[in-house]
Amino acid sequence: MSDDAPVGAARKWAITFSVMMVTVMQVLDTSITNVALPHMQGSFAASIDEMAWVITSYLAANAVIIPASGWLTAVFGRRRFYLICTITFTTASFLSGIAPNLEFLVLMRILQGLGGGPVIPMAQAIMWEIFPLKERGTAMAVWGFGIMLAPILGPTLGGWIADNWSWRWIFYINLPIGVLAFFMVSAFLFDAPFHRKPRRVDIAGILLMFVGFGCLQLVLDLGERRDWFDSALILGLAVLAVCMLAGFVIREIMAEEPILDLDVFRDRNFGVASIAIFMIGLAFNSSLLLVALYTQKILGYDAWTSGLTLAPGGIGTMLALMISGRLVSRMDQRLMLAFGCLLQAVALGMMTSVTAGMGFWNLAWPRFVQGFSMGFIFVPLQALALATIRTERLANATAAYNVVRNIGGSVGVALATTILARRSQQHQSVLTSHIHAWNPAVAERLQDWTDHFVAQGADTFTAGRRALAMIYRETLVQAQVLSYADEFWLLLVTSVG
Repeated sequence: MSDDAPVGAARKWAITFSVMMVTVMQVLDTSITNVALPHMQGSFAASIDEMAWVITSYLAANAVIIPASGWLTAVFGRRRFYLICTITFTTASFLSGIAPNLEFLVLMRILQGLGGGPVIPMAQAIMWEIFPLKERGTAMAVWGFGIMLAPILGPTLGGWIADNWSWRWIFYINLPIGVLAFFMVSAFLFDAPFHRKPRRVDIAGILLMFVGFGCLQLVLDLGERRDWFDSALILGLAVLAVCMLAGFVIREIMAEEPILDLDVFRDRNFGVASIAIFMIGLAFNSSLLLVALYTQKILGYDAWTSGLTLAPGGIGTMLALMISGRLVSRMDQRLMLAFGCLLQAVALGMMTSVTAGMGFWNLAWPRFVQGFSMGFIFVPLQALALATIRTERLANATAAYNVVRNIGGSVGVALATTILARRSQQHQSVLTSHIHAWNPAVAERLQDWTDHFVAQGADTFTAGRRALAMIYRETLVQAQVLSYADEFWLLLVTSVG
């Protein structure tokens, strides 16, 4: 649809809020489930590894369906496919809530992931098409507000629901949103006139895509827990992922009607923006994970308070989007992007000063700055990525863009957890080598703890044993603190680069 297409202002914004509701529901569900896992574990009497499949199954389903979203839009038509996704996601949410066992819940999470995966790239393509150039920045900022706020509110909302109601309600809350979104999409969304239905179904391409992206997501999600390539399962999945994805790329290059048209990466703006969104997704997702882990494991916050630590990032994003949405069509988008990256580097630099006794605002304030930076990154970056893409190729381009963003985020989380574990072990080894009776600082600290336990009524021998245990515990905590600082320094270098 051209920029002067006769779509009224009221209908444009009605479509915006319709697709935004579904998108927010999908993004919220990605993060809200994490904090409820301990409650689910108790309900199903399952192990931690078994419960991890509740998250892994959803992410894997997302990963395999997103590359095909542009092709599926052409097959079913935009309006019908968006309704199919809404119904699938909402129904799977209800079935997840009533799940009688873990196996059923995992199956429904797969269905949720398949229904929710295409909505973000579809929504981006829809809004880029229906709004003229001068209004796109404002529209994407309004839509982006929900996208960026959802993962911030997810842990807070999920923690409160799981603690005060039941973990099942984290799925039930999708039902009224899904029903309302279904009727709004039905009423306002229309099919694009330029979509041409594919003449044939590329079965080989579909199989290569599903197996390749699915195995890649499983490798990234399970790698750290299975000790990476020391595990035969991870090694096998990695080999299969490489072979299938290589076959998928070759197939898509040669196919007349590819599922994911890779020619879009030949566009210079889109190619450079894809590299940028990969790196930004890597840094953003890993830093979110690190802050959440740090507040709960080092500072001892509960899920609710940990979520509150992340919440200022959402406020910062909201404020930045109000500004960037107005500026994106009025100034050089590269300057906006540079400003956003600089702010993110400042935020990560502030996070490198982590300590075991830091206060709430010592992390909440950097999160606000980082959230503010995201508003000046995502809007201009998407504008630059799609600036020279033809309208009829938008659905394919947004699918490819989100594939890269998802992979970046998954790689970031995998690297964060792996480096955290490795650096913690290294710091622990170095620190423990300095703990001996001839170290004056250690001797003084040991005596302080001994006196503390004697004052509580313990005999000298018992007090000494407890003091040694406390020294060891402090060493472990300090090793972890240093490993978190290392991670934030690495992310800072990545952002600056």
